[in-house]
Parts: sequence; structure tokens; C-alpha cells
Amino acid sequence: RVSTQSTGLMSDFQPQNENDVIQRFQQLKAEYNSIATKIGELESEKNEHELVIGVIKNVEPGRKCFRMVGGVLVERTVNEVLPAVSANSENISKAIESLNKQLEQKEKELNAFVTQYKIRVRDDKETTEKKDNKPSGSTGVLV
Repeated sequence: RVSTQSTGLMSDFQPQNENDVIQRFQQLKAEYNSIATKIGELESEKNEHELVIGVIKNVEPGRKCFRMVGGVLVERTVNEVLPAVSANSENISKAIESLNKQLEQKEKELNAFVTQYKIRVRDDKETTEKKDNKPSGSTGVLV
């Protein structure tokens, strides 16, 4: 049984069979990958903000400037846009920091799950060994 609570605690997980363990492992990996992907997207967005800040910080404050707001291009001045872009960049940095903490927590949860259920991930080396009929010697769930 997998808990429906958002805490994601492994103590709530009660596998009925090996397939439950594999399914939960794949779910944890998917959550981990999703967080990592979001961090990458936000870092890219932050880099774009930093480029814009670098370009407009040396421009005279009253100069005309255009900014995309909700899919609409609006005309503003550098004086109005620079603080908003800087604030957005800071908020993105905070979000990245928060997601990094979540990623670390998810990694610990994933590693604990792997250890608890003795999960081994099949790789090319193991596939080759199986073809050569060489047993691996350890028991556990093979994903």
C-alpha cells in the first residue's frame, strides 16, 4: 500500500510483491528526475535574466525598454524594468535553492529505498554477464 499523503515517507509503503517495489522505485526516480529537470529550466531562465540585467544596467534609466508580460510585449523605461527583472532573478534563485533541498531529500529517500529493498539497476555489464551465464551472486530486486 502506498500512502496518499504528500509526505512521501517510506514508512507508509507496504509492498505486497516485487512489482510494488519496482513500481515505487520507478515513481521515486521519476520524481527525482522531474525535480532535476525543473532546476535545469529555472537555471536557464535565471541566466537569461542575468544577461538582460547585464545589458540594461548601464543604459540610461529613462530610455525606452520593452518587456514581455504574460505573453504581451509592453513598453516601459529601463528604470521600471530593471528592478522587476532583478526581483524575478532573485525569486528564481530562491526557487532553485528550495528545489535543490527537495532534490537532496528525494535522493536520500531514493538511496534509502534502494538499500532497504536491495535494488540493483540492470546495466550493460550485468546484461553481458547474464548472456555469458555468469551469476551475479547477490539477491534483491532487479530493476
